Amino acid sequence: MLFVFALLIAGTFVAISSVLGRPKRTTTDLEPYECGLDQTIEPRRPLNIKFFIIAIIFLLFDVEVALLYPWAALFRSFVAEGMGKFILIEGLTFIGILAVGLVYVLRSKALDWQK
Repeated sequence: MLFVFALLIAGTFVAISSVLGRPKRTTTDLEPYECGLDQTIEPRRPLNIKFFIIAIIFLLFDVEVALLYPWAALFRSFVAEGMGKFILIEGLTFIGILAVGLVYVLRSKALDWQK
């Protein structure tokens, strides 16, 4: 019964807004929105590739760090089961791979914007 009442109220509000709130379309409404500014350049201009490189590097490291959370959360339970050394070596290997990747990114100057 409450669901039907909620649908009735929502339908009433939609009907009232469609009857009373007819917007007037102008030429400004039909233009593409570009952060509140007038469009001054061609809209299909290619984006700088550095944005994509930084986005991919961020995603890689973000996913890898997200994979460390379950490892850290379950570490104590693995220590209690006697598997602490193995899990620690496994986690440190993973962190080492992250460190090697970070060193590679820094040495290749992928984050250097002025390159």
